[in-house]
Amino acid sequence: MTITTGLVVANLYYNQPLLVDISHTFNVNSGKAGQVSVFTQIGYALGMFFIIPLADMFKRKKLMLIDFAFVVISLVLAGAAPNINILLIASFFIGCSSMIPQLLIPMAAHLANPHERGKKIAFVMSGLLIGILLSRTVSGLVAAHFGWRSMFYMAAALMLIMWALIYFLLPEVEPEYKGSYKNLMLSLVHLIKEEPRLRLASLRGALCFACFSAFWSTLTFLLKQNFNLGSDVAGLFGLVGAFGALAVGAMGRLSDKMDPYHLSTFTLVLVIVSFVVFAFSGHSMAGLIIGVVLMDMGVQATHISNQAIIFATRPEARNRINTIYMVTYFIGGALGTFIATQLWHSYQWNGVCILGVALSAIALIMHLLNRKKIQHKATTVQS
Repeated sequence: MTITTGLVVANLYYNQPLLVDISHTFNVNSGKAGQVSVFTQIGYALGMFFIIPLADMFKRKKLMLIDFAFVVISLVLAGAAPNINILLIASFFIGCSSMIPQLLIPMAAHLANPHERGKKIAFVMSGLLIGILLSRTVSGLVAAHFGWRSMFYMAAALMLIMWALIYFLLPEVEPEYKGSYKNLMLSLVHLIKEEPRLRLASLRGALCFACFSAFWSTLTFLLKQNFNLGSDVAGLFGLVGAFGALAVGAMGRLSDKMDPYHLSTFTLVLVIVSFVVFAFSGHSMAGLIIGVVLMDMGVQATHISNQAIIFATRPEARNRINTIYMVTYFIGGALGTFIATQLWHSYQWNGVCILGVALSAIALIMHLLNRKKIQHKATTVQS
């Protein structure tokens, strides 16, 4: 489950270190090239919204095996794209079909004992986080040596291997929901209305992921402009971020034992501090490295804290709860990428850093204003 999560989620992020190369290939500006990442994230949000709830209704393993076929076709189309518009379409469908990790994470929560839920989610999430970060390293290096199209073909081959592993190794989980698809989707509205902690976690996660996406989608432009470095070095920053991701396992264990309010306060402050560091590091490689570690620790640990909170509610509806949370999360990511690439075009790195500080500060303020709701939930779960 952890390996599958890491390799599938990587499909969403291979394009980020490639944006400069893509803009040169199709002779488009940075804003247009940045839409490749935006379309991928929008596709992912829509795929989760319409497909993930089905896991409460149909067998998950069967759903995954069908989905893998669409992943492979989309990746091959991206690699063969003759123009930027075809690449945007292919990127949208890569996003739509690469939602398998969001079937596996609720499965881990379902199988875990309640007192170890945060730890188990963190274990599977560690694969997802390392997949997100190392995908940039791999794609940057592949693009530098073989061209950006080669990365999509290699990803398609990896998905064929994972299809076989899922078929032979993953157990089936029987669904619990017995109603119609229409009622299944309508129940999402009721969950949003009835679970204030779900709403809070979703908005908090969306703002953090907007910061995360804003940084990673513009890093390649910064490195090219200020350091004259290419996609391979932009990708190597994923290795730096992986060190921050490794600390997330400890955060998962802490979320089982510590007041989630205080833990999340600390992790949100880390995100704000990281963008302050970035603001003074436009020409400092050491500063960028320190900022990446702080940002990845803060964003990913907040994400795990959010998931531990939401998965403790409504066990029979975990896939639908995850749908609401992750759709909001990736809408935040798409908006963060879109705004950041537009700000880069007009205000360069300073605009991106101001955006990161503003969004993470809003997330912290929302968090502080909802202390009673968060701590009430912690008390309820422990009792």
